[in-house]
Amino acid sequence: MSFALAVVPLVLLLLGFPIYIVLLAASSAALVFFMNVRIAALHQNLFGGIDAFALLAVPFFIYAGELMSRGSVAQRIVDFVQAGIGRIPGSLGVTTVGTSAIFGAISGASAATVATVGKAMLPAMRRGGYPEPFAAGLITAVGAIDIIIPPSIPMIVYGMAAQESVPRLYAAGVLPGLLIAGLLAAYVVWTAKRQGFESGVQFSLRRAMHVARRGTWALGAPFIILGGIYGGVFSPTEAAAVACVYAALVTWLVFRELGWRDVLEASVETVLFTGQVLIIVACASVFAWLLTVNQVPAATVAWLETMKISRWEFLLAINVLLLLVGCFLDPLSAILLLTPLLVPMVKAMGIDTVHFGIVVMVNLAIGLFHPPFGINIFVAQSALGLRLEVIYRGIVPFLFLYLVALLLITYIPEISLISARFFMGG
Repeated sequence: MSFALAVVPLVLLLLGFPIYIVLLAASSAALVFFMNVRIAALHQNLFGGIDAFALLAVPFFIYAGELMSRGSVAQRIVDFVQAGIGRIPGSLGVTTVGTSAIFGAISGASAATVATVGKAMLPAMRRGGYPEPFAAGLITAVGAIDIIIPPSIPMIVYGMAAQESVPRLYAAGVLPGLLIAGLLAAYVVWTAKRQGFESGVQFSLRRAMHVARRGTWALGAPFIILGGIYGGVFSPTEAAAVACVYAALVTWLVFRELGWRDVLEASVETVLFTGQVLIIVACASVFAWLLTVNQVPAATVAWLETMKISRWEFLLAINVLLLLVGCFLDPLSAILLLTPLLVPMVKAMGIDTVHFGIVVMVNLAIGLFHPPFGINIFVAQSALGLRLEVIYRGIVPFLFLYLVALLLITYIPEISLISARFFMGG
């Protein structure tokens, strides 16, 4: 059995097979050759894995992000953030950080933020005298915040896999996301002072009010989504559906920037990406079921108890594991592969699974722009025309800042849990 559940997946991963093929092949081999179970169990668990109400939020949020990423939504948010920042060193860099955080609260998809915000900000940063590596590194790294702040698609998948409340996870991600954004913005200001980047324009109340009116509709989505969830108006899944309708109305009727062709193209992209997500979820659910029925998590917990390691040592080991995995697997695959194994161990160590979920998100966010295979790196290369060597040089300081934030979030659980208590009322 260990051959099917450990050796087969490892070999297939090293050979470069897609993760869903890896999981499905390992599960099929275990059922056919090592277990006295009807093969129908494979089909039942494949369909059962995606028969979850919470997963309906995935295509809705993807579609809302697709619609809002087309047209002038990103530019309206950029104008709003820049007008509020005023004349500070590195105002364009700080605007990039703020815009990415707000846009992430609309789309929940990191790659979309890198491409959309990058197209709006990279030309301006070049004109402002920012070194190419710095601008490339900032745009590539800051998009990773979007899987930490709500509404995050990976958080929905973690909540389903760990049987944890998605609203609690969303609430817990607010403060860590702001912490990372604050660290990045502070570094931009510090670097701008040292290297003499542009300082923006003087704050003008009249201009701020003008861009606020112009960006009202674009900024409404995060307030509707999060306000509706924590105001008890609707569930995260229903919030995703509302966001979908809101995005369609704003981009099609209010801004009048999208035609039927654009709406259809957004629908096609949503269907394709949703299919990619759900096939991984389905195959991972079978793999997780096999691990459970073969008592692998229970055996792992028992082994952990014999090791007698402290909580901080356990968290350090988990962080190293997740950082390594995040360099090679996308966040959804990593979550679905590791959560069934790690959550029982986390519970045995007395660690809150909401806090652990945020630790997982930060680790996998780092993996999104960590060389050599970070998804955001290749998005920045293709969508923005940046060279890989320029991106690699630029992300180093931002990688260090994320690691500092990871240590703080890992060993100070209150950074995550205090915002969860605040929004959830206990």
